[in-house]
Amino acid sequence: MDTQTVFWGEKRYRSLDYHLKEKFGHKIYKLSLNGGMTCPNRDGTLGYRGCIFCSAGGSGDFTPDSRLSVKEQIESARSLVARKYNGSSYIAYFQAYTNTYAPCSYLREIFTAAISCPDISALSIATRPDCLGGDVLKLLEELNRIKPVWVELGFQTMHEDTAQFIRRGYDTEVFEAALSALRARNIETIVHVILGLPGEDDAQMLDTVRFLNKHDIQGIKLQLLHILKDTDLADYYGSHPFRILSMDEYLYIVGKCIASLRPDIVIHRLTGDAPKSLLIAPLWSANKRQVLNRMHAYLKENDIWQGKEL
Repeated sequence: MDTQTVFWGEKRYRSLDYHLKEKFGHKIYKLSLNGGMTCPNRDGTLGYRGCIFCSAGGSGDFTPDSRLSVKEQIESARSLVARKYNGSSYIAYFQAYTNTYAPCSYLREIFTAAISCPDISALSIATRPDCLGGDVLKLLEELNRIKPVWVELGFQTMHEDTAQFIRRGYDTEVFEAALSALRARNIETIVHVILGLPGEDDAQMLDTVRFLNKHDIQGIKLQLLHILKDTDLADYYGSHPFRILSMDEYLYIVGKCIASLRPDIVIHRLTGDAPKSLLIAPLWSANKRQVLNRMHAYLKENDIWQGKEL
């Protein structure tokens, strides 16, 4: 998402692009990296098949080969974005699987390697709330004194029945405790929410946004549910078809979420990508440019978004 600000009546919302330019003084691009980790939902600690929607790539289908060094991954990722970004400032984003699920010595090694690169301005770490032990929190606090550290927590929904169905593997209280521990150390926290989970209606999706409004979060990612091949969700969808959001329905609920969001929370994402070779549904989401164009037009027409481009 690349735009300016969001307005609904007299309320003003913060896009990631606007926030980064305000914080750093210029545009910054995010580089997706792979720390080579797994997840307690995959190694047998909690389960072996991951969350029901998770692909074999662990949400890191577009990340470099984890066998490359961090420096090599940064170079590879930078070359991939060179055609659309000619700046020299980046966020190192450890995206695949659970990026605090490893010995603290290893985490120190890879995170330090990332922030030691002169053109890395910040470190962003995607993880689970139940994978933030005291030693990891201490490390993140230490790194945050060197360069800004963000932690992205996969929360997805406030509804416990849905959380159990998708095999999230932890209760909401665990999320709240992790968030409190991160904020006590002044670490910015971004929360992932999936829109269109099986059985959830518009009111329930908005419940999750309103729930997060009451907590000390600094950013949010709104993600359309993708059904991907070779996932348990794909098997379930095949035998128990459930409501898949149309593009119009998704635009509507995104608009409602923005309108319900606390204005100081930075909006990091309004949709997401899925590998076309794996995507089963919704197929309309495969054309990202069309989706963004339609989203821009919808939000502008409904006086939700006044930025120049998404």
